[in-house]
Amino acid sequence: MAVWADWLIVLALGGFALVEIWAAPFAGPRPTNTILFGFVTLALLWRRRAPLAVLFLAEVVLSIQANFFDPPSQPPLSGFLILQVAFYSVAAHGEGRRAVVGGAAAFATGILVVDLPRLLSGENPGDVFPAWIFLIIVWIFGRLIRQGRLKAARLTDLAAQLEREREEKAQTAVTEERARIAREMHDVVAHAVSVMVVQSQAAQRLLEGEQKAARQALGSIETTGRQALTEMRRLLGILRRTDAELALAPQPSLGRLEDLIEQVREAGLPVELRIEGEASSLPPGVDLSAYRIVQEALTNTLKHAGPSHAEVVIHYREDEVEVEVTDDGAGNGNGDGSGQGVIGMRERAALYGGVLESGKKTGGGYVVRARLPLDSDRP
Repeated sequence: MAVWADWLIVLALGGFALVEIWAAPFAGPRPTNTILFGFVTLALLWRRRAPLAVLFLAEVVLSIQANFFDPPSQPPLSGFLILQVAFYSVAAHGEGRRAVVGGAAAFATGILVVDLPRLLSGENPGDVFPAWIFLIIVWIFGRLIRQGRLKAARLTDLAAQLEREREEKAQTAVTEERARIAREMHDVVAHAVSVMVVQSQAAQRLLEGEQKAARQALGSIETTGRQALTEMRRLLGILRRTDAELALAPQPSLGRLEDLIEQVREAGLPVELRIEGEASSLPPGVDLSAYRIVQEALTNTLKHAGPSHAEVVIHYREDEVEVEVTDDGAGNGNGDGSGQGVIGMRERAALYGGVLESGKKTGGGYVVRARLPLDSDRP
């Protein structure tokens, strides 16, 4: 776009200069003036890359035309327009102090070489001073354009920096949540392996007598081991490492949801719990993840939504469990206001092949809904 604009300026000023040179009686031979003005007009194509060089070239051409041809003459209007474009280019595209010093030097040179001889020859100052004023106005306009362009560039850089920081914060939130999930996954596996150890010890003692009980113990070991392996496969598929410590305490689950809801009620938020479908035994990781999602959603509702009522609905189905937390508040439900609470819940759901949806409800309030598949063989 800038190249086409420069070509239009060159063609317009070059055409105007040709008309003036060949149609008006200016000093100097027309072929020489044509070459000089053609040269300086073409030089405007470099006004963005080398504005000072273009400005001084314009000064030289106008000085030659005004002082070295016989008889002396004021430069044509096209020459003054070329000079204005060159001045503007230095102001708008020149770099810092160098542009200011160069522009001031060119302005002073023009006065001494072109305008002062005209004044000394008795020319009316009213014919000279307006040119100075025009050049000053053009210079100020160019500097304002430059400042606006630099400000826009700074704002663009700032926006890019803020976007990078937002992405880094989001990634940090994901990393921290994965670390927390890793600790809890480690807890689940440790709990399952502990059960396996106890059952295997019992099986060894029972093998001597009660074979039926021994087979039951071994079957329990097999089932628990499969669950542990499934949890480990999921863990290794998403998390590369954990810094968790082993823990054998019972894990939070949907079966303990009443205790959680009672805590929220005591904090001042009325919560209603509804269970749809027949409650069934869930894989430990799914059970824990569903519990944590409800816990996070209720915490965010309590802290940020400002509601008067919330509802938790658990849907038990054959192939999945769905948890839904709704409120009638006006908050965004994002936890810390940046969406990291939702990011953490979505990571939990994705860890087990589930999906999480969140957003404002029609008519007010907020909803968080997660569906977790019960396929324990899913990698």
